[in-house]
Amino acid sequence: MTDLLAGIEDRLRGLFRTKGRPIIGTCSATAFMEMAIRSGVRHRVLSLVSGAFGKRFAAIAQACGRDVVTLEVAPGQTIEPHMLRDALTRSEVDAVTLVHSETSTGALAPLEQLAEVVHEYDDVMLLVDAVTSLAGSPVETDEWKLDFVLTGAQKALALPPGLALAAHSERMLERATTLPERGGYLDLVAYADAAENHQPTNTPAISFLYALDVQLRRIEAEGGVEARWQRHREMLQATEKWVDDRGSALGLSYFPAKDRRSWTVSCIRVPGGRNGREIQHTLSDRGWMIASGYGEFKKSTIRIGHMGDHTVDELLDLLVQLEEIVA
Repeated sequence: MTDLLAGIEDRLRGLFRTKGRPIIGTCSATAFMEMAIRSGVRHRVLSLVSGAFGKRFAAIAQACGRDVVTLEVAPGQTIEPHMLRDALTRSEVDAVTLVHSETSTGALAPLEQLAEVVHEYDDVMLLVDAVTSLAGSPVETDEWKLDFVLTGAQKALALPPGLALAAHSERMLERATTLPERGGYLDLVAYADAAENHQPTNTPAISFLYALDVQLRRIEAEGGVEARWQRHREMLQATEKWVDDRGSALGLSYFPAKDRRSWTVSCIRVPGGRNGREIQHTLSDRGWMIASGYGEFKKSTIRIGHMGDHTVDELLDLLVQLEEIVA
C-alpha cells in the first residue's frame, strides 16, 4: 500500500499542478466539499453560486454551522472578478467557495482571475470545486494559489465513482489546525499526516486505488495532463462548431456565453417545443448516452459530457446521431 500510494502521489502532483501532497478519500467529492468547509472556514464564508453545485457548496457550509453569504448570478452565467471584489468589500468573510466548472449549466468560471481577487484580501481561503474541470481543463493549484481544490474520480479522470481527490495549500493546513470541530472522518489534518507517510486514513478502496494508478499512467502515456487538456479543448471546439454550423439551423444554442463554456460538458438549449429528456432517451435507444438538463432545465436543455477518455471522432459520431434526432 505504501508503494502504491507513493507512486500515485507523484503522478497526482502533476495532475493538480502542485508541489504539495494531494490527498485521497474513499468517498464522493461531496464529502471533500464538507472537508473544505470544516477545515477551511472559521466563521463566515462567501459562496459563489451560478448553478446547482454552487448551491450545494453553500448548503453544506450552512449544514456545518457556518454563516453563509451568497453571491448569485442566473444559471448559465458566471461570477466575474469585479462582482467578487465588490462582494468581498461589502462582506467580512474568511473563505470563499466556488465551482470552477458548473456541471448543471456547463459554465466555466474565470478561476485564475477570481483567485487574484481573493488574494487581495488577507487571510481569506479559496475553496474550489473542480469536479468537472480538473484533468479536463487547466487548474493550476500552486500558480493560482488555490487553497483547496477537490475533484471526483468519475468525471474527467474517467474512473468508477468512489474516490475523492484534493490538493491543499500550507496555509489551508495551518488554518485547519486552529479549528477544533473538523470532525473525525473528514479531518484535513489527519489526511495530511497520513499522506506524509503514504498511508490511508481509513479502510482504503484498494481496487479503486489500483485503477487510479493505471489511469494516471495512461495520462502520462497520452503526453501528460497538458495533452489531456488539449483533447478536451478540441472536443469543446468541435461541439461549438457543430452548434454554430448545424445545430443553430435546428434551433439549438449554447446555454453559457462563449469563453465561459466548460471544456468537459456542453449544456445546449433545445428548440422550443422539444423535450431534452425525449432527445436523451432516443439517443439512448441508438446506443449513445448524454444527459438531459439539470433541475429546472431538465426539459429545455441537454448536456454532452465530452470528458474523460472520449475522443473528437467519437464526439463527431454522436453529433451525427443528435442532428438526425433533432431534425
